[in-house]
Amino acid sequence: MATFISHSPEETVALGEAWGRAATSGLVIGLSGDLGAGKTQLAKGIARGLGVPGRVHSPTFTLVNEYSGGRLPLFHVDLYRLETPEQIIAAGLEGYFYPAGVSVIEWAERWPGDFKSQVSNSKFKCRSVRIEAVSETERRITYEDFGD
Repeated sequence: MATFISHSPEETVALGEAWGRAATSGLVIGLSGDLGAGKTQLAKGIARGLGVPGRVHSPTFTLVNEYSGGRLPLFHVDLYRLETPEQIIAAGLEGYFYPAGVSVIEWAERWPGDFKSQVSNSKFKCRSVRIEAVSETERRITYEDFGD
């Protein structure tokens, strides 16, 4: 498991940008952290690294934002408004665990069952990310890669 300390939203975006530049098709990035921790900032950076044009914003009310026009398609999923495993399954979001592009899933810990097992048993690579606020601007970002 690796740890990165971000001292600003810009550093969080820069980390995501590096991840986006290195991303390959099929990558699933599961983000966990409290409200305001920086999950969407990291997703914005990933989009930038993929070369996604235009504004990237949280899909809290739409559940999924799909972005094309970059090096790979980006699927930005937010599970915050879904409270039960039944709601998540009924929303038909399983396909985002097997993307033809890159999936970034906010509130990944809400996924029914074990998020790591779900993805690590597939042919895709996953990065599990936990973002914790250390101070008003500082974030501890821990992450682990697993899967194919």
